[in-house]
Amino acid sequence: MLADPHRYVLLEHFGAPDDPRGCHLDLLLEDGDSCRSWRLDAIPVLNGPAQSATPLPPHRLVWLDRQAAAVSGGRGWARRVVAGTYRGNLPAAADQPVNLELTGMAGIGMPEPVYVSLSEGLCRFSQFSRSQT
Repeated sequence: MLADPHRYVLLEHFGAPDDPRGCHLDLLLEDGDSCRSWRLDAIPVLNGPAQSATPLPPHRLVWLDRQAAAVSGGRGWARRVVAGTYRGNLPAAADQPVNLELTGMAGIGMPEPVYVSLSEGLCRFSQFSRSQT
């Protein structure tokens, strides 16, 4: 369980050698001394359909503060799309569902707060928490 709030960042990642599309997004959630991370194909549409969310290995905390930088190991380039804080608790097991409240999404035109749900390889952004629906 985590105390609130914690930081998150949504990064646009170009030129990753394992990405056939050439560009994707990385959602990073601060989790102790690293970030839990997922690959998203695009910025989720608020209240839209769920999209693929591929779990990634933990990322370094430094990515929460960077605006843009080369990714180590020749794995492309990443730039910040939006960053902010989240409320809620990350489950102990990485394969368990994640439901959090994000603030800071106004930077990409979304109202505050936005609720993110990550479960079974899918991600969904909503105006309402799961307890409100």
